[in-house]
Amino acid sequence: MSPLTRRALVGAAATALLTGCGGPSAATPTAARDARRRTPARDTEPGPSGPPSARPSGAVPVQLLVPAIDVDTPVITLGLAPDGTVEVPPVTADDRAGWYRHSPPPGQIGPSVILGHVTVGRYGDGVFRHLARLHRGDRITARLSDGGSAGFAVREVRTVAKADFPTDDVYGDVDRPELRLITCGGTRTGDGYTANVIVFAEQRPGGS
Repeated sequence: MSPLTRRALVGAAATALLTGCGGPSAATPTAARDARRRTPARDTEPGPSGPPSARPSGAVPVQLLVPAIDVDTPVITLGLAPDGTVEVPPVTADDRAGWYRHSPPPGQIGPSVILGHVTVGRYGDGVFRHLARLHRGDRITARLSDGGSAGFAVREVRTVAKADFPTDDVYGDVDRPELRLITCGGTRTGDGYTANVIVFAEQRPGGS
């Protein structure tokens, strides 16, 4: 993936999280067009030291389980809205996480990206409200539409200023299945939040 495409993805996906986390924001049309050019890596062959794809290319995540923070949420598929901005999970009482379909599905080679809200307006707390409390080794399971699952273990949790979002670390190519969970964090302001919380997870041995 080129540096330009990575910058477009972070501008489109991470910035769009502001909408549900506290204040309005939208991707630029340029970012949305660039994001649209990226082909999901669903049929990627294994890298030099990477495992084979864990699931057929048609499987997508439908449920996310993070026991350490009591998350058991349906997962919807997010893409690009008609106006060219990146979709985010709807701000509703039954808050759900969303898988960004321009990233690989969980269990495929590459970084799969799942977004969630920390707050959902008048409904209060979002599904990822406790994301920053995760620790290294905590387990995450993504259940897939084909009846299978992909299991991960937390490697690192970072809280970073939105201006310093680590684009390459989040969206850069890797030779194994990995997972990124992203929400807002830091100080809440009138326009949203000042930071992002990012969980980096790697697939557990056995893949489930």
